Order: sequence, then C-alpha cells, then structure tokens
Amino acid sequence: MSANQQMTAQVLRQDNAQGLHLSKEPIQISHPSEGQVLVKITHAAQNPTDVQSLDNKAFGEGAVLGCDFVGEVTEVGRFVQRYNKGDIIAGLIWGGEIKGLGAYSEYTLADGRISYPVSGQNISREQASTVPLAAATAWLALFSKDCLAIDHEHQKSTDVLIWGGSSSVGLYAIQLATMYGLQVTTTCSPRHADLVRSYGAQHVFDYKDDKVIEKIQAVASTLSYAFDTIGNATSSPTSSRTFYNGNGTLCTVRPGKTNTEDVTSGTRVTDVLVWTSFIKDHTYGEFKWPASKDDHALAAELFAKLSSWLEEGALKPSTPRILHGLDAVPQGFQEYRDGKISAYKIVYAL
Repeated sequence: MSANQQMTAQVLRQDNAQGLHLSKEPIQISHPSEGQVLVKITHAAQNPTDVQSLDNKAFGEGAVLGCDFVGEVTEVGRFVQRYNKGDIIAGLIWGGEIKGLGAYSEYTLADGRISYPVSGQNISREQASTVPLAAATAWLALFSKDCLAIDHEHQKSTDVLIWGGSSSVGLYAIQLATMYGLQVTTTCSPRHADLVRSYGAQHVFDYKDDKVIEKIQAVASTLSYAFDTIGNATSSPTSSRTFYNGNGTLCTVRPGKTNTEDVTSGTRVTDVLVWTSFIKDHTYGEFKWPASKDDHALAAELFAKLSSWLEEGALKPSTPRILHGLDAVPQGFQEYRDGKISAYKIVYAL
C-alpha cells in the first residue's frame, strides 16, 4: 500500500452553520507501528460513547469516531506474531482520541493484543463486531484492581450485583461473572427478565420496584460488590444501599465517578474506563487516567480468550441490527438519541 493512499471516513468537522458534525470525506491511511495491524473494515458496531463524544464535543476537528470493528488484516507490524495478512479479526480502538483513527472508516489501525481472530464458523462478522468494547468494559469493571478488584481465580461464589443487566455491558458482565463462578443478582426492565436469566443471572429484579433494595438484600445477604452499568442519578445510590452492613465497592461506567455523590458513606466508589486496556495516559474532558500496564495485561488476557469462548458458545455476542454503509451513521446516532435501541446493537456493514 502506497504511503499516500486515501480512504473514506466519517470525519468530525466544525462550521458556524452546523457546529460539530459528521462529514463523509477522504483522509489519508496510516501505517502500523511495531505492535499494530492495519485492517480493512467490513463491520463497525455503534456504542453510546460514539454519540456522546459527538454531542458533548469530546473530540474536535479531524476526529474519526467508532470503537468496535471487524475486518481483514492488510499490513502487520513487525512485533505482531498472532496475525498474518488476510486474517479476519475483531478489535477495540478509541475512535476520536487520535486524529483520523476510528471505526467509521474504510481502514483502521489496531493493537495486536487488544483484538481477536474471527473464524466465522459459529459467529458472524456482525456479531463479532459487537463484542470488544462492551466485553472489555465488563471484564475490567469486575476484575481490574482499580475497579471492583474481584479475584477471578479465587473468589468463587462471591455475590455481585449488576445494575442494568440487559444493557450491552450488563449482559457481558453477567456472562463473565457467571463463567468465573460468581453469584449474579441483576436489575432490568421486566420485559428483559428472561433474557438476563438466559445469560446466567441467578436473581433478577425490576429496577423500578419500590422494594428492590430489600429484595436484593434477601437473596444476596453478604453483597459487597456492585457494578452500575447505567450511571444515572439514582442507579449508583440505590446500588450502594444493597450492601451488607452498608459497606462495599461500587464501580460505575460514568467517567470521573459522576452521579455517585449520594452513595452510602460506607461505599468505596470506582469507575471503569475501557481505554486503560491500552498502555497510554488518557484524558476525557476534565478527567485523566494514567497508563496501566496491569489493565493492558488483563485486557490482553480477555482478548486471548474471546475467540474460543465465542466459537464454543460459552459467551454470547450482542444481537446486531444491520445498517448499510458509512452514510447510515447519522441515522444510527439519531436512533440512539431517540431512545429506540433496546437489547440490540447497531452494526454498520461497510
């Protein structure tokens, strides 16, 4: 591939009439560093952070959004050993953080360790694209020393509350916790109760139930871990009130521990940022996270296992809803803003 070859991408542009908006246009293709691969994208999955990054102006002129992708490896960095040209892989990138790098484009660079091969035998490419961000978020939230810090090798039968179990991250959290022998209690809308049970939750409650705290305490009497996958004004405070003797650790998906001001006094609050999967300092608005070798190693452990888990059916991917082409991205973003997405994930087939 020539040094100046271009690709088409949805790029963030700023003008006086529209403000910050998506613009489909050509940009230059980058080449992989020693630990990276260049991937020609076939599928990109949408995540809430993509829309939020645009609407909250987290990234500026020239950014390309999109974090989850599947595609074909076209170039391999010299330190990458697990992939060859022509391999189909799924991976995670922080679309927007590095100008010109994101999944809403024809090509992307990817970390060789924060990705996994897709054989296509028992899982489709569109299904595989839904996995990386949500699964890695759930994995780090449960097991990172900076989050809930559950010992996934030795804390079998430990109670854990997953608040928002039918969310994309919640469904992966339920599955991963169950795979490692944790006892999962979760909340969701009643219409999704059978779904979260099928993913492994032992106890399921309506998050709007006036007695949800008492009901959780009745089935998880020693509860001291809660993962809030929703992060609104009530979810973290309510989760904290379920802890045994009022003491426990809560992890929220909200950066900077937002909406945790009203948790109980005995609650240790943490947050999960999936981008600590990469050994790099990260900034999101006013919040900062230092590079974490431990989180990178932990995330690499997950990505090394994902392919076999998915092919064997031990881990179920999210349900995709296909939209076609980069031109459909604004439509998908609006579908999220309108609150229409429930128990599925938008995937763009490129």
